[in-house]
Amino acid sequence: MKLVVFEAEPREAPAFDALKPMIDVQWVDEPLTADNAADYADADVISPFIYSKIDAQALEKLTALKLIATRSTGYDHIDTAWCADHGVMVSNVPSYGENTVAEHVFALLLALSHRLLEGVQKARSDGFSPDGLEGFDLAGKTLGVVGTGNIGRHVIRIAKGFEMEVVATDLYPDSAVAETLGFRYVPLDELLACADIITLHTPATPGTEHLLDAAAFARMKEGVVLINTARGSLIDSRALVGGLKSGKVAAAGLDVLSGEPLIREEAELVSSAFISQHDLSDLLADHVLLRMPNVIITPHSAFNTREAVGRIAATTVANIRTFHEGKPQNLVAAPKGEGDR
Repeated sequence: MKLVVFEAEPREAPAFDALKPMIDVQWVDEPLTADNAADYADADVISPFIYSKIDAQALEKLTALKLIATRSTGYDHIDTAWCADHGVMVSNVPSYGENTVAEHVFALLLALSHRLLEGVQKARSDGFSPDGLEGFDLAGKTLGVVGTGNIGRHVIRIAKGFEMEVVATDLYPDSAVAETLGFRYVPLDELLACADIITLHTPATPGTEHLLDAAAFARMKEGVVLINTARGSLIDSRALVGGLKSGKVAAAGLDVLSGEPLIREEAELVSSAFISQHDLSDLLADHVLLRMPNVIITPHSAFNTREAVGRIAATTVANIRTFHEGKPQNLVAAPKGEGDR
């Protein structure tokens, strides 16, 4: 069996070495795309990260493929319907860092509430003066949590430590969890209207694309603070820019952007084919956000701690080993049949 690990980093190697010699492991530091997929046509298993674009055009060239073991919880970068129709299994890492990402939420929030980036700059260059650095307390503020899965629940636990009030919305409310953690479920519109701070913890699906659009921003409180460590597509970047410029949104802390794959690949923008396939207005809005003083952006790094990366690698290796043993686990897409391969 041959495994190709895409977007591979040296720190992941020890975990994957445990699969040898029963599996031939190949390391590739670049993402998988339709352009390079034919080079790996003999791969039985591939393990991508989130920047690989595993669409039908790429999958059709992976003629030996039986399993995609993504090193992520989200799998919106994979055409799972195609996989199910063509006999390819897809596994993910269902839980690796609810505390890790939740901690990053509060790193962003505290950096905004205490004006940390500006404070560091003033301490270094402006006479050690606190003038102009007035922030705001978290205690007593209402936090709106959109999505109460593993990460959302951990965010709520931390918020309670800061003496915040918490409201949440979820497609599948869990009243027992709400009672235990001390928050209440409300409809999304009510959350938007009452929350001082909104944090997003829902997956990217067709139903959640631009969940926060211009109409949603209009329903928010004046001076709301927005945190997004989930997926960039949940927010209409142009609407967010408008909200920030008008003052409706006081500040934003973002670990993800709607156009982040484009930002990583801007050298391709000279290609007319590339331009025809993407809405470059999203990319322009993201660049505006990157330069706004009341916005803090990190490069999709909320997951990136030593412990969380270790858990991701360990679970992925286990997913591949159990597949090899005929007992696949953590499947998010399973074949409907043998397909037409």
